[in-house]
This record gives sequence, structure tokens and C-alpha cells, in this order.
Amino acid sequence: MSSTVHTRAASSPWPIDRQKFLFTLSSYTAAAITLGIAFAVSLPRPWWALLTIYVTAQPMSGAFRPKVLYRLAGIAIGGFVAILTVPNLQNAPVLLVPLLAGWIGLCLYFAVLDRTPRAFLFQMAGFSSAVLTFPYLDDPGNIFFTTVSRVEEMAVAIVAVTLTHAVIKPWPVGRMVQKRAETFLRDAALWASDVLGTDHGKLEQTHLKRLATDITELGMIALHLPYDANSATLSRRLVWAVQERLARLLPLASAAANRLALLRRADALGDDVSALLAAVSDWLAAPDDTDAAPPLAAKFRALAHHHAHAAGWTALLTASLCERMAECVEALREARLLVRSMGGAPADENHRLALMGTAPRRLHIERDHTLAILSGLATAAALVLYCIFWIMLNWPSGSTTAAFAAIITCSFAVQEDPAPQLRRYLTATLLTYPLAALYNFVILPCIDGYMLLIAFLAPAFLWLGYLQADPARAAFALPMFSCLIVGLDLLDRYQADFGIFMNTSCNQLLGIVMAVVVTRLFRSVGTSWVARRMIRNSWRDLAALAASPSRQEAGAWTSRAVDRLGQIAARITLAEPGDPLRSFQGLAELRLGRNLLHLRRALGAAKGGAHTAFGQVLEETAAFFRARYSTGAIIPPASSFLHAIDHALGHAGSVDDARLRHQAVLALVGMRCNLFPAAPAYVAGAT
Repeated sequence: MSSTVHTRAASSPWPIDRQKFLFTLSSYTAAAITLGIAFAVSLPRPWWALLTIYVTAQPMSGAFRPKVLYRLAGIAIGGFVAILTVPNLQNAPVLLVPLLAGWIGLCLYFAVLDRTPRAFLFQMAGFSSAVLTFPYLDDPGNIFFTTVSRVEEMAVAIVAVTLTHAVIKPWPVGRMVQKRAETFLRDAALWASDVLGTDHGKLEQTHLKRLATDITELGMIALHLPYDANSATLSRRLVWAVQERLARLLPLASAAANRLALLRRADALGDDVSALLAAVSDWLAAPDDTDAAPPLAAKFRALAHHHAHAAGWTALLTASLCERMAECVEALREARLLVRSMGGAPADENHRLALMGTAPRRLHIERDHTLAILSGLATAAALVLYCIFWIMLNWPSGSTTAAFAAIITCSFAVQEDPAPQLRRYLTATLLTYPLAALYNFVILPCIDGYMLLIAFLAPAFLWLGYLQADPARAAFALPMFSCLIVGLDLLDRYQADFGIFMNTSCNQLLGIVMAVVVTRLFRSVGTSWVARRMIRNSWRDLAALAASPSRQEAGAWTSRAVDRLGQIAARITLAEPGDPLRSFQGLAELRLGRNLLHLRRALGAAKGGAHTAFGQVLEETAAFFRARYSTGAIIPPASSFLHAIDHALGHAGSVDDARLRHQAVLALVGMRCNLFPAAPAYVAGAT
């Protein structure tokens, strides 16, 4: 996985990693250009521009261009809000403070809710509103000129860092996506081979978090591809097509493993199926092989149709196993072909476009309104508390502390429990103060001119930028940058004042401490609580899926469910060993959702008894998951539900359309296996 690659690189910093060095070099070049422009046009606070560079810098060149317009628009909106509110409400702090807090909270609500690059517009609007208002509430008369200056400084920085990263290209998105897709394909093939050969239940839980989160990550990165000059016009659709196949692979491979385990337990696995499974294992071990897949899928599908017409539960299980294996092989083959085309490998263009034609038109991800509302409300409440504390104590520097606290709170708003990160932020800040003092009072007084300043800043900035490029150390790099840049306090002319340095440092520290305290009061949401909410939302969606007569697109539903499943799995791994959360079977519910989609499709073609029986199964499903949602507990399904499934299996043969009949039978078999794994074998005609 990509995370594994990053971890391996992080553990061996020498020799210097080329891409990380290019990243820090491009960021430093942007800093040098920005300082040159700021000094040339006499911008009053060049350090704001310098800080903006390292806040917005990310180790992926293509990620800058889609975000630059959002960031610039967010800064402009924040400036407009500052100019609109502060002069008009300067004499009414009781109105001004809640208004600003509510506005920033609203911005963060949308930033947390929208997980695409568009979130940077809302985040930057809230961030810039805090930056442009709180430090200058003591002097509202100059808010217009101050706001214009801050907007100019931040805009220059964003444009400079975007251009330098676009030219130097430390991590072009196209190449990064291709490498991640190739790594994921290898891991997905290994996972599929493992679950088909051993106890699939244990391995599912081991790999589920990594597989599901990487599928979502692939889709999120694809949002940047149209803005990368090295990417093809259809790159976004290409990656989303790969993501759709990989998302489909999770329920298909786990469904096949489930049927295989049941057949092995009953000692009913046929020799012909065993031989095909062995051939699939060999094919999975050859990551570049796509030619062997069509014959394998055809053989599996032939066996599936043969056993679907045979009598007995064993035959139905075998048919389900073979059909899911055929679909699994096809999905993995198509993903391999699409990933191969990312690297410019020759391919049939018509076939490639046909495969891409099934890609979703937009990214389908889980959006949690409750968590977003909590984040926005907590941030707004925190800002109100900061200001009450400042006003009640009549603190001369309280506005600056409130600004630092607001900035830090906004920066960590997307996290459920930011307190651990904030404590690391505080530690990194404390460690950097000696370096800031060394520059401020020893190095800077000895240099004269722009070129010497750039030269002497290079060692610290290149080193910290290198740390920022490493995911394992980035959490420490940003607060160290923030402390150093704020401590330097670079203005349009050098002014060294130890009193100002200590006052600014204390304000920054107090802002962080206040952010930690308020975060512990308002934002420490337990991972178990969040996971339970997501599981309940999953049950609610399954109930709606069963009850809704409208047709839903399987790929879109699967992508959204896989995204949610990855988030749930990440939190379940943090739960205590005895926590009931660990009994949640996420892949079983993912498979069940796809079964419901197929059964709903077959319902339209069913008549008479089959239509009634299918409808009864859907009603039982909706009632079952509504009960789980209302109680919040993993209650077992009723025996009437099993009776309804068996009754529907007995009537499924009357569906006229052969394809829909086959899908309905396999969907009902899958529902029976997922919901009633310990039930006695189905007997035709027994209901």
C-alpha cells in the first residue's frame, strides 16, 4: 500500500530522498520569491505571506492547481466578511463576536462536510476571517487597509507556491496515482488469493481497513488529475473506472470466500470447481496476466448456470460461488487493463473507452452532517469562550491570543478528537523557540540585504520542508514552521525587540493551550461513538434501499458504502477487545446491499407469486434494518425473514427473463448466507 511505501521511505532519511528534496526546494523557492515581492512592493507583514506558503504547501504538484482558485476565493470572502462586519459592529461586541464565531463555524461545517478540493474554499474563508478580524479588533478604524494588505500577502504566497511546485513537480499526481493503483492491485490480488485459500473471516478484518481506505483515497486523488499537465484528458474518468472495479472487488471476493467456506464445511466442494479455483490462484499470482482471465470467467459462468438449474442447497451455493468468482476475475482483469493504460501501454482505444464508460460521473463518498455540525458548533463555541475570557480579563494582548487560538482550532477542525494533535503541536512549538530566538537576535542582526537573508534562512527552511514532505514527520514540521516564522516576525524592515518576541511567543503558546482546553471540553468525541453512528447510518441506508422503489446505480452505492466501511473499519481497530463493535460484519452488509439492488431489479420483471415473494423479502429487510437503526443494537433477524427468503427462492424460477431470474436466485442465496449463516440447508418445496 501507499502508506507502506511512505513508511519505508521515512524510516531511512539518508541518502536524501529526491522527491522530498524537490518538494522542500520548490517550497523554499516560493518563499524566496514571495519575500522578494513583499520587500519590493513594501507589503507591511511579509511573514504572513511566508506562513501562508508552508500552510498551503503539499507534496503533490497537481494538488495545487485545483485548490489555488478555491484558496484565493476563500481569502477574498474572508476579507469581504472582515470589512463588512468589523466597522459596522465595532461598538457592539455582543453582536460582533457571536456573528464572527457563527460565520467561522458555518465555514468549517461545509469544510468538514465537503471532502473534495472545494473544501479549501470554506476552510480558507473561515481561516482568513479569523486572521483578518481578531488581531485588529482593538483598531477597527484601519480594518480596510489591513485586510487589503493581508489578502495581498496571502494571495502572493499562494500564487508563488503554486507556480514553483508546478514547475519543479516534486510529485506529479499522474505518476503517483499510477504507482498507488499498481500497488493496490497487487495487494488486492494477494488479499483475494488469501481469502479464497484460508479462513476468510479473520483475513477480512485484517485487511479491510487498508483496502477500503485505499479505494477511497484513489478516488479522492483523481479529483486533481484534470489539473495535472502530464495527465490525459480522461484521467479522472480513468481512475474512477479503476476505483469502481476495485470497489466491486471487495464484496465479490468476500462473497465467493463466504460460499467457499460453507461448501468446505459441508465437504461439498466439487473437483471441477476446485480445479478452477487453483487456476485462479495461479492467475492472481501473475499481476501482468490479463489473457487468462476471459476463459476462466467463462468456465466459472458455465458452471454457475449449470448448478443454478440443479436441485439442492449445495448446488445453489456452488452456483453463487462460481458466479461471484466470474465477476471477481472480470473486475480484476478490467482494473489491470485500465491501470496498464495509465502508463501509456498500447491498448484497444475503443475497449478502453468502453471500460471507462462505466465509471461514475462524480465521486460518491460518505458525508456525515452530524459530525460536520458538531465541528462547526464546537469551533463557534470555542471562539465565543476565547473572546469572553479576553474581554472579562481586559487583557491587552487578548485579541492576538484569540487569533492564534482561532487559527489553530480551524486548522484541526476536520478531526474528531484534535487534542492529541494539538498537544504535539504545542511540543513542536516549544522545541522551536530556541531556533527562532537564535535567528532573531544572533543571525539577523549580522546580515544586510535580501540575498543574505535568503541564504541564511535556507538551512532551517530546507530542513523543515524536508520533514514536511514526510507523512510521518509532517505533524511536527508545520508547528515548527509556524513558530519559527511568527517568531522571526519579518516586517518590511528589521526590528528586533525581545519584549515583542516574548509577548508574541506567549500569545502563541496561550492560544495553543486554550485550543487544547476548549477542544477537550467540546471536541473529544470517542471513536466508538462515531463508529456506532456510522453503523446505524449504514442500517438506515439498507432499510431505505430495500423500501425504495426507485432504481439505484450499483456502482455509486458500492463506492459510497466502501468509503463508509473504510471509516468504520479504521475506528473498529481502535476499539477495546471486548467492544461489541468488533462483531460488526461490514463486508456482509456491503454484500447484502448489492443483493438488494439485484433483487429490486428482478422485482420489476417478476409476476404473480414471484413478485409477491420478492416484495415480502424486501419488506422484511426494510423492517429488520429499521429495527436495528431504532434500537442501535445488532439484533438477529426473525425466523419469518428466513421463511420469506426460502419462499422467494421457491418462486424465483417463474421469472421469465433468464438473466434477471439468475440474478434473483443468486441474490436470495447471498442474503440467506449473510443473514442466516447457521440456518439449516434450504430444501426446495419445504415452504
